[in-house]
Amino acid sequence: MKKLTYLLLSLFSASAFAQDVSEQRVRTVISTLASDEMKGREIGTPENDKAAEYIAQLFKENNLEYCTGKSYLVPFNYKGKIAYNVCGIKKGKSEKFLGFSGHFDHIGVNNKSDDNIYNGADDDASGITTLVGIADYFKNKKPEFSMVFMAFNGEEKGMLGSIAISEDKNLDPIYNNLSALFNFEMVATEAEFGKNTVFITGDEFSDLDELFNKNAVNGLKIHPDPYAKQQLFYRSDNVSFVKKKIIAHSISTADMSKITHYHQANDDMSIVNSENMTQIINNFAKTLEKLSPKNFTPKYNDKVKFD
Repeated sequence: MKKLTYLLLSLFSASAFAQDVSEQRVRTVISTLASDEMKGREIGTPENDKAAEYIAQLFKENNLEYCTGKSYLVPFNYKGKIAYNVCGIKKGKSEKFLGFSGHFDHIGVNNKSDDNIYNGADDDASGITTLVGIADYFKNKKPEFSMVFMAFNGEEKGMLGSIAISEDKNLDPIYNNLSALFNFEMVATEAEFGKNTVFITGDEFSDLDELFNKNAVNGLKIHPDPYAKQQLFYRSDNVSFVKKKIIAHSISTADMSKITHYHQANDDMSIVNSENMTQIINNFAKTLEKLSPKNFTPKYNDKVKFD
């Protein structure tokens, strides 16, 4: 009997462990997006299209449903050509949605003779890896909230992709039920607050961080924006949804006081702390498991500007 009990406990422990996203998975996704072969993923290039197709394949692996049409690829016009956002849905127990986003484009290459590729590992392959990690975690689960995963294009050219998809009327059934959007922007390094921590832009505009932190597990914490004077809340893709009066904040770990790789060629795998990223992804997902429309209904206050 003792052997049977031990076996059952071992199987349970292995099953519980298997639910976690592995560090190897994190490194595989971020290194693929930030590889030299992707040539900086600038919108309008074949490599940008290749990145979109790769993310679509990851969504397919996680059995996500299409947001609209018959593809994860959601087209929009860029200089007379077709560019793509990527969007997938995980149905939960409720019609209410939580959203997870990041941008997959970066700034391409330069004309220097040495390292001329802006790989964009932190900016923002790390954000895409985080939302993919959350999708991985929930692949075989049915969360309380339904979930929408959006990989935006054209952020570096003025948030073109998030603007386009936020205005797509075909997605209004999702947006009308979207309780909050977590936009992951540069989460590849350790935050100034230490491991297993992030900060939120525009924390003074809603109670999202307070509600999240009440349910946070394993020491994960969302800190207030230490760079509020830089107005980061209004400078990333989340603002496209703020304009729709949807709760939308960016989540980051970037230490802006000493960052040296922002829009530089050294934003590659050498600066990625995959161990910390993996810990954040798993703890974020485990916290999300505790959230429901009953205990997580964030609201804006009168400080936010919608236009």
